[in-house]
Amino acid sequence: MIPNHYTVSTFDRTYVLLVICMYMIGLVMVASSSMPIAERLFDNPFHFVIRHMIYIGLSIFIAALSLQIPMAFWHKHSFKLLFLAMLLLLIVLLVGRTVNGSTRWIVLGPITIQAAEPAKLFLFCYLSAYMVRRRDEVMENVKGFIKPLVVFGVLASLLLLQPDLGTVIVMFVTTFGLLFLAGAKLWQFISVAGVGLTAIGALAYFSPYRWARVTSFLDPWKDPFGSGYQLTQSLMAYGRGELLGQGLGNSIQKLEYLPEAHTDFVMAVVAEEFGFVGIALILVLSMALVIKALLLGRTAINKEKYFEGFFAYSIAIWISFQAAVNVGASSGIVPTKGLTMPLISYGGSSMIIMTLAVVVLIRIDHEIRLQSIQATSSHGKNRSKKGAEK
Repeated sequence: MIPNHYTVSTFDRTYVLLVICMYMIGLVMVASSSMPIAERLFDNPFHFVIRHMIYIGLSIFIAALSLQIPMAFWHKHSFKLLFLAMLLLLIVLLVGRTVNGSTRWIVLGPITIQAAEPAKLFLFCYLSAYMVRRRDEVMENVKGFIKPLVVFGVLASLLLLQPDLGTVIVMFVTTFGLLFLAGAKLWQFISVAGVGLTAIGALAYFSPYRWARVTSFLDPWKDPFGSGYQLTQSLMAYGRGELLGQGLGNSIQKLEYLPEAHTDFVMAVVAEEFGFVGIALILVLSMALVIKALLLGRTAINKEKYFEGFFAYSIAIWISFQAAVNVGASSGIVPTKGLTMPLISYGGSSMIIMTLAVVVLIRIDHEIRLQSIQATSSHGKNRSKKGAEK
């Protein structure tokens, strides 16, 4: 029996449901956590809420357009996208806006672009295409393993000039995870990973600012009104939340005690207002998205759609690691890195690029389903033709 093309779903609607749930949770939490600071800075408690709604609308608009782009386009133009990522990182160093000692934003009228966000997606697109072209070389010799690390090194150098060590670490982990899944030899993986971790440690040690953040993370109560201030306030929020939280709007830490409450530390406000249950819900939603991306990657690889498979794997690693670092930083498990919670935190560039990453997953799923429908239809027609001949 040939399936009806109008009754068979050509994409997985679970992705849309997960993203909408995270959008709504993020909107509520940005509204709750940003009102005190918005009232003081702009005399409008809804300033950040309105902008966040605009970002969500813009993300959906860009998603609708991007959904029409076939994966073949991403594959074909992967090098051009990498070049665009490098260009954006160069532009931000030349004419970018500096905030809190970091130059990370390109200002285009009312719009600000954080260049590091598209750089992540475009790097992973390029690496996925590279794995298709040079997979045997990656698995068989060091040269194929080192080449993508050189590309990563160039982007990392530009990011460290901003400085943005958090994005470098996300790229580092995702790049190595992708190389490992592509079949790189374990000894190469361990040796180069060791060198990379040593280099990151050295970057932290020889930078007084970064080293202060590392040491304050180890013992934030040693200097609770200095280097450990942000983390101690965040830990207080987690402590007050307990199991079920204090209730929506009842956070004390958001009353300008906790810096960056609506961006990097929005999960601390979630913990205070909704407790362990609230944090667990968001982590379950993120984990569901990551698991679906990993399963999609495996399905694509099994169907010999290697670029699509590696791209889905890289998006899964990226989302899972960034979410883990964000929650870990606000709960004192890892040093603070200035990374947003995917699809939850306030931030236009992060919201748009994360949505675009999910759109890529939906497009991959759509093309695989379409291929299966066409194959089934073709098989049914051939059987009908053979039956008629008999």
